[in-house]
Amino acid sequence: MRLELEEGRASTNAFKMDASCMELALEGERLCKAGNCKSGVQYFEAAVEVGTDDLRTLSAIYSQLGNAYFYLQDYTRALEYHRHDLTLACTLGDHIGEAKASGNLGNTLKVLGKFDEAIVCCQRHLDISRELGDRVGEGRALYNLGNVYHAKGKHAGRAGHQDPGDFPEEVIGCLQKAVEFYEMNLAIVKSLVDKAAQGRACGNLGNTHYLLGNFETAIGFHKERLSIAKEFGDKAAERRAYSNLGNACVFMGDFETAADYYKKTLHIARRLGDIAIEAQACYSLGNTFTLLRDYETAVDYHERHHRIAQKLKDRVGEGRACWSLGNAHTALQNHEKALHYATLHLQISREVGDKTGELTAQMNLADLRTVLGLDKDPCSQDGLLQNASKKTLKEKELNRQRRQSMERLELVTMTPDKNAAAATANGKPKQSAGAKFKRKGSNKEKLSRKSSNTSSTSSSSGESAACLRTENVNIQVSPQQRSSPEFMDDDDSFFDVLSRFQGKRMDEQRCSFNRMQDKQRERENDEDRDYPMKEELMNQIASFQRSRLNEQRSSICNLPGLKTNNEEVLGQLLQKGNQGVPDDDFFDMLMRCQGSRINDQRSEPPVLQPAPTVPDEDFFALIQRVQSKRMDAQRSDKGPQDQTK
Repeated sequence: MRLELEEGRASTNAFKMDASCMELALEGERLCKAGNCKSGVQYFEAAVEVGTDDLRTLSAIYSQLGNAYFYLQDYTRALEYHRHDLTLACTLGDHIGEAKASGNLGNTLKVLGKFDEAIVCCQRHLDISRELGDRVGEGRALYNLGNVYHAKGKHAGRAGHQDPGDFPEEVIGCLQKAVEFYEMNLAIVKSLVDKAAQGRACGNLGNTHYLLGNFETAIGFHKERLSIAKEFGDKAAERRAYSNLGNACVFMGDFETAADYYKKTLHIARRLGDIAIEAQACYSLGNTFTLLRDYETAVDYHERHHRIAQKLKDRVGEGRACWSLGNAHTALQNHEKALHYATLHLQISREVGDKTGELTAQMNLADLRTVLGLDKDPCSQDGLLQNASKKTLKEKELNRQRRQSMERLELVTMTPDKNAAAATANGKPKQSAGAKFKRKGSNKEKLSRKSSNTSSTSSSSGESAACLRTENVNIQVSPQQRSSPEFMDDDDSFFDVLSRFQGKRMDEQRCSFNRMQDKQRERENDEDRDYPMKEELMNQIASFQRSRLNEQRSSICNLPGLKTNNEEVLGQLLQKGNQGVPDDDFFDMLMRCQGSRINDQRSEPPVLQPAPTVPDEDFFALIQRVQSKRMDAQRSDKGPQDQTK
């Protein structure tokens, strides 16, 4: 889009040389009203380049540029120009312009997902409109606030994948606030006899009550919306009303009525030539006829959805169509076709990164292969389980062989009672268990050879000479150690040695008061040295925060398109600037809301591919949950052997 804008600027250079800022702005406004916003933006940008010293003209250009960029979905540029418009309106003391700019900022921030900041701006729009007694502006502000709370609640509710009416308290609170603002808006537009605004309010009230689980109330508002759309001949609004009525009827369990509404949606989509909406209607009809167990009709609609998804290169829509076609063919006992679509569903799910769809496709493939008597797919879940079970059997066999080899070994008895009994039987003095051994490898080898020789000569049983006998190991102890009281008894000497070692460890764990005082002095000295550094750090943080606050205020001299060479204009700005700049309370509210901008610095999750041929995610989740309850009814028996049991 930037390249197209650059080419458009080059084509308007000749006209820009002779035309004034006002003439360029009027041409841009005419193009935008005609629906050619791209060309309109080019003329508005040219008007900004020419510049003007008329502040009200510049404010109008900012507002039109922000709206045009919003329509072109360039929300960053839209936010930039709406901020310029707000700053200039406040500088001029234009309260009506300030209210409109605040409302435009709120709408743009809502689309960007900054709901708290959007609420602050829309609330400011509402306050100014009430102060001025502007009923039209008040109604628009209430409508915008309802939209922000509705979007905030819907955005928070998508994370949990709950059914309508089963959302957390936070989500329900946002939706209830949206209902309150929509109802106040509806009361105002009724008093103003604004039928178009009344229809929008009814549609939004129906959608919000739908999310809250109030399906009967939602149906009432959608029917009122449908009647107003028919009165004005608004086919797009009529199509949306039929679709919303079908969704609500599905939740009410009235599938036949829902199918009738979806058929009317499909008819209007064809008249409008909207192929993506046509695919959505076919998808909804296929799922509704599946719920009615009319699987042949469901297959027809799902195939039409699949063809349109392929035409629009909507891979997510193709995956949904293959999933639904596989389920429908399974119910019709067409297992070969079901296997084909399940395989396609698995491939597409892996391509788009749909883990849930991939697992579901693997389970469906495993069931279909079982029904058809085919081998398990090695890549499937059952194949992986079989491979894992084989590996486990091999490990068990190896462990069994290891246990058999270990059973041939004899345990080495080292208890004091066993040693004492053996020493008494052989006529040798008892050796102390607390004697100290030399840890060098040569002594170990000597002891090992000595023990093996003595055991081979002194053993009276038929056991093998390779078995080690601890009673035949001779330990050399000096006379001083032998006469020591700690070696008089094995148990006592052992506990004496243990207590001495534990006593040393106990002393190591004790805390010295002198050492604690020294550490306290060192800590205080470190804090005294670090205090200037901490103070400097806090000053830097405060300066950064002040700079961020100043960033919210646009400098008058930095406004694009403003000619400040005229001393009269500069005097006007300086005179009104101190009075018209937005108050600090407004910016303080924005700064508090901007605390949530820490999330903007985090890594974003993977962006899912767009699915223009698939309806909303919550309705699709509903269909899948309802169909999962009928899963057993759609399964086929494995064979005659199961029927005889």
